[in-house]
Amino acid sequence: MNTTPVICPQCTLDETHIEGANHVCDTCGYEWPADVADTAQAETALAEDIVRDANGVALTDGDTVVVIKDLKVKGSSTTLKVGTKIKNIRIGAGDHAVEAGGYRLKAEFLRKA
Repeated sequence: MNTTPVICPQCTLDETHIEGANHVCDTCGYEWPADVADTAQAETALAEDIVRDANGVALTDGDTVVVIKDLKVKGSSTTLKVGTKIKNIRIGAGDHAVEAGGYRLKAEFLRKA
């Protein structure tokens, strides 16, 4: 049995239960077929795993990116300047999804070169 909570497509909360062949949201009362929820949730999970740059282009391991804004490095007096090219990035997880040269960067401040 699937133990991941089903997210309501209307209010995006995971407080749901199954009634017959439908999922029902406990918060907003929205009902939808159970087979639709599983497919939609799988597509949403795949879309969330893709890291996109400031222009919406998908980033992958090994790409080269350019910094689009001066970024102060926490714990240091250095700054990554606009136009700095960063080669061979790695895609991680979380808010700072791009790892490169010892830095963890947010993809929203990068564009693919």
